[in-house]
Amino acid sequence: MKQALINTKIIQPDHIVRDGVIVIEDGKIVDFGSNLDTSGMETIDLGGNYTGPGLIDIHTHADGVESFFFEAPVEAAKTLLSHGVTDVLPALYFSMNSEELVRAIGKIRAAMESGKADNILGLYMEAPYLNPKFGCDKENIPWAKPVDPAAYADVLNAAYDIAKVWCVAPEREGIEIFCRDVKAKNPNAVFSVAHSEAEPAQIEKLIPLGLKCATHHTNATGTIQKHPECRSACVDETALYNRDIYTELICDKVGIHVDPYILRLVKKIKGDDRIILISDSFIEHGPVPSEGYEGVDDINFDFSGEIAGTKLTLDRACRNMMMHTGASLCQVFLYAATNPARMLSLPDRGVIARGNVANLLVVDAEFNVKKVFLGGKAVS
Repeated sequence: MKQALINTKIIQPDHIVRDGVIVIEDGKIVDFGSNLDTSGMETIDLGGNYTGPGLIDIHTHADGVESFFFEAPVEAAKTLLSHGVTDVLPALYFSMNSEELVRAIGKIRAAMESGKADNILGLYMEAPYLNPKFGCDKENIPWAKPVDPAAYADVLNAAYDIAKVWCVAPEREGIEIFCRDVKAKNPNAVFSVAHSEAEPAQIEKLIPLGLKCATHHTNATGTIQKHPECRSACVDETALYNRDIYTELICDKVGIHVDPYILRLVKKIKGDDRIILISDSFIEHGPVPSEGYEGVDDINFDFSGEIAGTKLTLDRACRNMMMHTGASLCQVFLYAATNPARMLSLPDRGVIARGNVANLLVVDAEFNVKKVFLGGKAVS
């Protein structure tokens, strides 16, 4: 039986459809528009709220509350679903050794196959070969040795078919060997420059191999100074310059991860179709540093005082992006749904369109979650 979502404003990438109706059948969107005939259909009144595509969080280690994905993937997935995240890539970090990564990959795969975490789309591998100079937990990075196929073979074999994104530091010697081995196992894999101080040429050399993302822009990225008082181009500048590279942004409430002025700068330079909002949620219990972090309540710190991810969920990141940049509802749905789907080559989601999966998020004008649909079924 067809189901009709009525009395809603439908978010499109560049406009809003008022007096909207979305017709769902067998988990797919079969029609949408204004004042459609819903005779004979089951109807759900959405109370005049806005309906956009379900959010796609391509980079989060935890659920923003209390659960790491590698420890409790089903629980974490359910929590995120209640916040409108209908597709998620759990992230694994390069502080884990090969055995720990393989074990975590297996646990997340089991959750995907269980039927209890249908919003887990695959994996975001923030591992293994990043630059150990950057990021939290620097003292415990087991991947500082040269790139070695024998060392990463077990991780690649465990994850290749579900790993959608592999983070790399392009300056690591031998990284092209790793990238080519990944692509040989999965031609659709995407690479992201991360935890890196690479120069433009090193990054651009990997674009033909599938590098199309820059992990958490301005965070754990280097600064190159070739001459006194003269800054050279590094990761952030390369990401801004190259149209082929999507730029991830962590948008916390105070604007610590990315200064609000830089958020507006990135928005102006990259354009609405090359920004991806992420939560990069983590679980860490270090104290908030005493100076410079007044009012911070959505960021984690390790015990050395380094930032260690966030307590964000993606709906909160969208609200923060609207506050810091003046972005509209249409724009933040682009950043948190449409663009991630495009970057991952997922044509059946990320936008409300006929034939697409009925993963939908209903919000009010300030992006507070009102209702979530996964495959056409209401989950909250």
